[in-house]
Amino acid sequence: MMAPLANGLRRRLEKAVVQARLGAEAGARVALERLAVHRSEPFAEMSLEERELRVVLCAHVHQLGDPLKASSEQGVERLVSECAYEHWHRMLFARFLAENSLLIHPELRVSVTLAECTELAAEAGEKDGWALAGRFAARMLPAIFRPDDPALEVTLAPETRQALEKLLESLPAEVF
Repeated sequence: MMAPLANGLRRRLEKAVVQARLGAEAGARVALERLAVHRSEPFAEMSLEERELRVVLCAHVHQLGDPLKASSEQGVERLVSECAYEHWHRMLFARFLAENSLLIHPELRVSVTLAECTELAAEAGEKDGWALAGRFAARMLPAIFRPDDPALEVTLAPETRQALEKLLESLPAEVF
């Protein structure tokens, strides 16, 4: 059984979560606008892969119930929230699992640290260690992070991801 967090640590975690939510939502909004999810048509310069993701995201917007705006643009508020939530929480769970030696490499079946994820990222085809750790965490928790979740297919800008990473890294290990 885990002991409750001390008040100071709980406040630091709460502050980090609020900052992460705001930053992740701003980053998700930019990423979704770049994919033209709010528009009736894709941008001409979009790749085939981006267009395919856009179609999936537009269908997901309708499932979430985001309404059309008076300007005939599609509302994306619920999708923005979901993207932000999924990306932040996958990183948060990855840190929690890693700090408790519970982040398991799926092929090797051994516990890995975030530093080891950074070393393995390029070999595993991920852009950085946090992405790989998030992928491992998602595999371990499929009921929380659905493998087919289109929100996790949205790529946040590097500056958004770096801000989220910095928030996570600023939290002491005792929080986890």
